[in-house]
Formats: sequence, C-alpha cells, structure tokens
Amino acid sequence: MDITAVLTLLTHGNQLKRTARTGWVQRGVPQAEDVAAHSFGVVYTAMILAQLVDGPVDMARLLAMAALHDLPEGLTTDIPTPAWRYLPPGVKTQTERGAMGEILDDAPFASEWMALWEELHTGETAVSRLVHDADKLDMFLQASIYEAQTGNRHLAEFWRRPYQFNFPQAQAIYDELRARRTVE
Repeated sequence: MDITAVLTLLTHGNQLKRTARTGWVQRGVPQAEDVAAHSFGVVYTAMILAQLVDGPVDMARLLAMAALHDLPEGLTTDIPTPAWRYLPPGVKTQTERGAMGEILDDAPFASEWMALWEELHTGETAVSRLVHDADKLDMFLQASIYEAQTGNRHLAEFWRRPYQFNFPQAQAIYDELRARRTVE
C-alpha cells in the first residue's frame, strides 16, 4: 500500500468540506452547505430511493457512484448550472474528467473508480440514473429547506420549470416538495 497515495486521496475528499456549493452562495443563502454535505445528501437519498424503486439495485455500485459523483469539484470548484450556458458544450465534463484523473493518479484502484464516474456521466445504466435522481432530489430538498428557513425569494427559480426524474418514485417525492412550497 502506498500511504502517500492514500493520504493524497483522503486530502482530496476532505477538500469537499471546504468547497462551497456556489449556487446557494450566489443566491444569498447564509451558511450554505458545502459539497461534502451535498455528497452525503446524495448518498443518503440514493439509499432511500434504492429501497423504493422496482427491481434489485446494486447498492455497493450505487453508493460508490453517489460518493464519488462530485469528487472532482475539490479541484474545479462547484460550477453552478446557470454558468454552464457560457461554457463550450462538454467542457465541464472534460474538465471534471481531467480533475478526476489527477485525483486518482496514483491510486491502485483508479480505473475502477474512474469507470464508476464515467458510468454516472454517460447515464445509461439504472444505477447511474438513480444517482442522478438522488443528486437532483437532494438539491431540490435543500432549496425547499433554505426557502422555508430564510424566505429567500431567489430560490423560487428552482421551481419555475418542473423537473423530470428518471424514476417515478423520485418524481413523486419532487412533486410533493413542489406542492408543499409556501413561498412564492
């Protein structure tokens, strides 16, 4: 075991505790969550969704993919969705792929983790689609909580266009979140 490589990986993961979720900060949310908190939310939401969807789910694959989904943001920071329209198509994924490669550089399991990250980004498997649903559901849940706690009207933009989820169970949870909104 290469202790230096392991410590490097641990340090990259730890960086997510200090990487702000930029979208919340831009919208004036005080003490907004960091990427690590969001990553936990995605892991937890994925665990719950896995219990609700039809058919068996490979939990190990699901949870590993959910835990790794934003790891590159420790190097790239969290680029909020509104900024994507100003970037060339595909550049965000290319940049994050490069960051992921750098993070995993000396890890003996680099190819396995990179394959999970790539599977998530292609979105062609049920597990990857479930992680995508968990990612978005955690974001909408957090927007709902921030909105209720702060009355921040800048968060209304999250609800202007209904979002379409991959799984009906995730859609039902989202639809109920929208229905429970008290701020307009």
